[in-house]
Amino acid sequence: MRIECIAIGTELLTTRRLDTNSVWLGERLASLGLAFHRKTAVGDSHEDLAALFREALTRSDLILTTGGLGPTFDDFTKECFAEVLGVELREDAQSREDMLAFYAARKRVPPESNFKQALLPVGAEALRNPVGTAPGVWWQDPKGHPGVRIVMMPGVPREMKRMWEEQVEPRLRALAGAPTHTLRMVVAGVPESALDERIREVRQRHGDLDWTILASLTQVELLARGADPAALEAARADFLPVLGEDLVGLGAGNLEDAVLEDLKARGETLALAESMTGGLLAARLTAIAGASEAFLGGATVYSPRAKMDLLGLPPDLLAREGTVSEATSRALAEAVRARLGATWGLGLTGNAGPGTEGKAALGAVFIALAGPDGTIAKALTLPGDRADVQLRAAASALDLLRRALRNG
Repeated sequence: MRIECIAIGTELLTTRRLDTNSVWLGERLASLGLAFHRKTAVGDSHEDLAALFREALTRSDLILTTGGLGPTFDDFTKECFAEVLGVELREDAQSREDMLAFYAARKRVPPESNFKQALLPVGAEALRNPVGTAPGVWWQDPKGHPGVRIVMMPGVPREMKRMWEEQVEPRLRALAGAPTHTLRMVVAGVPESALDERIREVRQRHGDLDWTILASLTQVELLARGADPAALEAARADFLPVLGEDLVGLGAGNLEDAVLEDLKARGETLALAESMTGGLLAARLTAIAGASEAFLGGATVYSPRAKMDLLGLPPDLLAREGTVSEATSRALAEAVRARLGATWGLGLTGNAGPGTEGKAALGAVFIALAGPDGTIAKALTLPGDRADVQLRAAASALDLLRRALRNG
């Protein structure tokens, strides 16, 4: 089955908003043994949309669209498809009732313009939207295109996901082949190219699986997909000794998830003292539910005064060593650990740019970890712009703690 996804909205062609819907849909299709053969993002241009729909109808068996089902002037996905296929739009009584009920529950009256959302191409079926006002569309065997299925869904992610899970995916299961299973291995502290070289032989040994390597600023993911769970298990067993201590974890989760789980398993706690990362590390940890079981808190000590007033660092230390130094990172880690009574204290300081800070070069980062057996420190020179350096530094600090927890 040739499946195409069309993400609709001019905002998707700018830097303001990313098309996350198609990524999520791709993952759900994989669980059904299906996959996209094409993905496209298109702006709110009637001419461009009509041309794209005409092309999609000639090359795809299943066309999934997200966006363009709302009540405003730039929402015309249904209208465009109806025009291309030469059919009329008629009001769907159930969609109108659903919209009235949606507004009544909120003690509001819908604007008249909202009722355009209840229009449905002749021959299509409405997909009810329990969390919004825009119904979707299931259109099987549209005029002149037998065997084709068109599915139109809202662009709002929570509405699209709910509609997919409750109404679209159950219909597709009957069409799907064998389900695809995924093995996900997360690795940290190793560049993508070095990891690729290290795993080449074992990956080729399991060449019957579909392999992907995904690198970000904080970690590398190895993904293997296949229909046979036993084949994935064999690959997992062979990869474990090759990845060694660089393996963060298997399955869902990332570096911060692994650190919190390790801390909880040991009954230990963490405190942070962040300078150049400005609270980024604390934000990554507290984004995870249940982080308070292991993460006590921390301080964003960006200025020299904050380092002295909040954590009690001696003025002569900062004057002698500078704010960006190994000695300062050690003092930060030890001070925050003592103040919060944590098992572990992490201290980060550095120069994320764009200029120099004292004697510290651009990209210079110092990370210290204070623990039950003393304090260790790590000096790094990280590439990238300001945001890149901050993100890499936060990940490096987490990875330093992760390795200490697993080797201790």
